[in-house]
Amino acid sequence: MAARIKSRIRIKGAFMVGKFILIMLQLFVLMIVNQVGMFLVHWIGVPIPGNVLGMVILFLLLWSGIIPLKWVEGASTVLVKHLAFFFIPISVGIMTLGALFMESGLRIMFILLVSTFIGLFFSGNLSQMLIHKKEEVKAESHHHSL
Repeated sequence: MAARIKSRIRIKGAFMVGKFILIMLQLFVLMIVNQVGMFLVHWIGVPIPGNVLGMVILFLLLWSGIIPLKWVEGASTVLVKHLAFFFIPISVGIMTLGALFMESGLRIMFILLVSTFIGLFFSGNLSQMLIHKKEEVKAESHHHSL
């Protein structure tokens, strides 16, 4: 009985080590893409943040199939799972900008509200369009299957 438990612990431990190494490799892929974006911004002089360009590059690589989703999926899941922790430094930094908010707070709030509604409008319409497209394809395939 004890030997069986030790065997299970070893197997589970080996699995966890393998999963950890896989996530580290996937994080490395994400970091490489991010660094490519940072380099291109510096080299070309484009007025956008390098990490934003890196995300666009990652999207294009995933969309085109050059990088399969399985190469970054595990690390992405871990990062999204702990996303709230990434906002702590930003929140602390914002606390030091009290004078800016006193001077331009209403303009900042207006810009945030307008940009939020623009994002909601476009993402809502896009999701509705994709849902209707999926329903059309499903209905069309149902008619052709007879």
